[in-house]
Amino acid sequence: MFGIYRKILTTGVLTEKFARKKRLSQQVGLEGREPELDEIGKKLKATIDKRFAGSLHIRQVDAGSCNGCELEIHALNNVYYDIERFGVHFVASPRHADVLLVTGPVSRNMEAALRRTYEATANPKWVIAVGDCGACGGEFGVSYASCGAVANVIPVDAVVPGCPPTPLDLMRGILDLFSR
Repeated sequence: MFGIYRKILTTGVLTEKFARKKRLSQQVGLEGREPELDEIGKKLKATIDKRFAGSLHIRQVDAGSCNGCELEIHALNNVYYDIERFGVHFVASPRHADVLLVTGPVSRNMEAALRRTYEATANPKWVIAVGDCGACGGEFGVSYASCGAVANVIPVDAVVPGCPPTPLDLMRGILDLFSR
């Protein structure tokens, strides 16, 4: 025990000196953000203001994906992308949603649940199939366990390709759907 105290007293403090405080935008790296992000975001905000009186509500549905697309969708809500500043909000209930964002090939177990979710969404409603699996079934295709593409189960209005698509691609997909 005395050996530990002796070592502490002879070694001294080994921590680094405290750095000066940085602004929050420097700490999280927001100053070097992609200029394309703000450009797409401004267009998205203008479209949402015009068509939805300021806010678009999205319900994300995982129909059997590997969760790669979900990670990119969750990134939309982080500090870097912050899609809520453009008027896009994710909701927990399809009854509050304007858009269904569906990921993955639709598994047979999720087929009925996806149909019920689509029926519970109020009209007018739009469906965006996200990722290669949502677009065409991906490597899973149609089998005993998979219905394949989202369009095989419910009507799809837009597709965002990629495996997984980046958050910017997701924002472009939402913008393209409502810019038509």
